[in-house]
Amino acid sequence: MTGPDSSTAREAAVPAGAVRVMVVDDHPMWRDAVARDLDEAGYEVVATAGDGPEAVRRARAVRPHVLVLDLNLPGMPGVQVCRELVGQDSSPRVLVLSASGEHEDVLEAVKSGATGYLLKSAGRDELVEAVRRTAAGDPVFTPGLAGLVLGEYRRLAADPAPGRPDDPAAPRLTDRETEVLRLVAKGLSYKQIAERLVISHRTVQNHVQNTLGKLQLHNRVELVRYAIERGLDGD
Repeated sequence: MTGPDSSTAREAAVPAGAVRVMVVDDHPMWRDAVARDLDEAGYEVVATAGDGPEAVRRARAVRPHVLVLDLNLPGMPGVQVCRELVGQDSSPRVLVLSASGEHEDVLEAVKSGATGYLLKSAGRDELVEAVRRTAAGDPVFTPGLAGLVLGEYRRLAADPAPGRPDDPAAPRLTDRETEVLRLVAKGLSYKQIAERLVISHRTVQNHVQNTLGKLQLHNRVELVRYAIERGLDGD
């Protein structure tokens, strides 16, 4: 989702205390409770915000590793906050924490650049673990939503994006990059890929970042779509 030069700070093994987190929600009590839970779990909560414009301004100033973001915000919706922040240098990984489990909201958040989507009904331990995995680059979804997102990847692949012809001169992927890409397209997390290939989580991240750079893609959504268009998600 981000450029290669931002991956080092977000390795899987990074301790919670080294992960900078920002919490965005328009309900002060809920926002404070989430921030407190994450602080007590050892994360460095660097900022909070209660509306969309404030979230963008503060995130650009404090540069969190993970943005825990509600969707229903005054001033600017959460999906627009994603679009404003994701894809830039040192952009945060976004974990949506929302009361809505509507399919349209989930898919719109992912298309806008969110790494994961967790319902507010999740318990404290689930939230703490979701932030850890988000910081490490893994997609995190409330059970039942991951399949929905993968299904949308497949639907999008039926309507190829314009302006991306199969150019024989296009950058070639290494065998290992292609192998990792196949597993990403099948919906495996970085941790699962690392275990399957007997390599480190960081090595998986590096392969994904190199592949994004070679193909001039911007995030996991585009990467999975690319792979499915080319039949790399099959057995």
